[in-house]
Amino acid sequence: MTALSIVLGIGCRRGVSVEEIEAAVQTALNALDAPGARSLASVRAVASIEGKSDEAALLAFCERHRLTLQLFTAQQIEGVDTRASASAQVRKHLGVGGVCEPCALLASHEGRIVVPKTIVDDVSVAIAADHSSHHSKSHA
Repeated sequence: MTALSIVLGIGCRRGVSVEEIEAAVQTALNALDAPGARSLASVRAVASIEGKSDEAALLAFCERHRLTLQLFTAQQIEGVDTRASASAQVRKHLGVGGVCEPCALLASHEGRIVVPKTIVDDVSVAIAADHSSHHSKSHA
């Protein structure tokens, strides 16, 4: 069995604390079906919109856990269909319908959402599993 490899998509309001990001990430990790994957050790990368490239708490979270931060443009994000979780508020501020789910999908290796948008205070987190992590081989 392949170890679960996941990507965190994170969206947040400007000025959140690293503790707020930690709490939201832990809440999302706790929602995973695979108990062994509920730690940051399973996380391969963090993804967000390029407008968050200077968000201190997001950068500190990635540095604290030695995670790569992948940033995506609004145009890249708009190319991902996540209408079901779109937010008018996010569209108003960032020009896209959502951040955490499309960014998690974009950063994953042909993955799928395994934990949909989870909101804790001013932070939203979604988790995508890489394709190889959830692909079951039916032929031996």
